Amino acid sequence: MSDDRRGGDRPAWGRVGPEDPTADPETHPALRVPEPSTEIEPSEQPTVAVPTGEPQPAGDDSTTVRRSIPHSRTGGLWATLILSAVVLIFLLIFIVQNTTPVVINFLWLSGTLPTGVALLFAAIAGILLVAVPGTGRIIQLRREARKH
Repeated sequence: MSDDRRGGDRPAWGRVGPEDPTADPETHPALRVPEPSTEIEPSEQPTVAVPTGEPQPAGDDSTTVRRSIPHSRTGGLWATLILSAVVLIFLLIFIVQNTTPVVINFLWLSGTLPTGVALLFAAIAGILLVAVPGTGRIIQLRREARKH
């Protein structure tokens, strides 16, 4: 049995072109490039269908073209809206499960709130501490960009 994995007269794996890379096209007929002809006869060039790369379902003879729909801001807004709704549901579950009252003291004020609501207020205060200066900086940069 031979180590050569060629079947019949097929070339070995990875081999492309003539066996002798220094073969001369003048002496080797397979390396000759045909002369371009100026006139093409219809009998020489058969007409064939060019595949579009998209498989057609079996039995479908329609010539519809499938187009991809581009992404839009509305699509991104819709995805953000769904994600926000899921986060709100989890937040409501958290608040409902943490209803034990807790005493809150701030400066001279004192009061009791459920734990979930107190943590929600703390999270909102933290978001505002980041958002207000960030919004001011964005406005400042937009004014600077309009000048130039």
